[in-house]
Amino acid sequence: MSLRISFELDENDLKHFRLIMQEARQVASRLPPEDIVAAAEELMSQVEESTAPGFVLNRLRNLKMMIRMLSDIEWRLPHREATRVLNALAYFAEPEDLIPDHIPGLGFLDDAIMIELVVRELKHEIEAYRDFCDYRERLVEERGLSATVSRDGWLEERRGELQNRMRRRRKRATKTPLFR
Repeated sequence: MSLRISFELDENDLKHFRLIMQEARQVASRLPPEDIVAAAEELMSQVEESTAPGFVLNRLRNLKMMIRMLSDIEWRLPHREATRVLNALAYFAEPEDLIPDHIPGLGFLDDAIMIELVVRELKHEIEAYRDFCDYRERLVEERGLSATVSRDGWLEERRGELQNRMRRRRKRATKTPLFR
């Protein structure tokens, strides 16, 4: 038997989590990026070794995605965006959680909430990275493991797709006269 419990965080709750994240970012600003990533990876290991609830495990995939974004050599996240991702991971470098991780069933609740909040903050970066990963996978399937994959190549392909879509739309629009 499973039990579904849902709750809603109001603006005051979110303000509280933002404040906690801001404090964590201040502490993490004194840490090297490798330590921040290592702390997030440690959290992932703890969650995977535990009997964490499904809602935590589902959010863990997004945490993994953010870490991969930072370490993916072919993606080469620009410094400004890498800093945003590191700032998002800062909470996980803080050893003191709101809810201690060892509490069964609830220990990772604060981590899951924080992951959800940072995913929303980094929504566009994560979507772009997923698109890049799909591009890389397609390129490797088409050309083999020796395929040259880069962020610039992905951007060039995306630019071409957008221009083609613009041309198709323009062509459709000219078929339908503005005035009859």
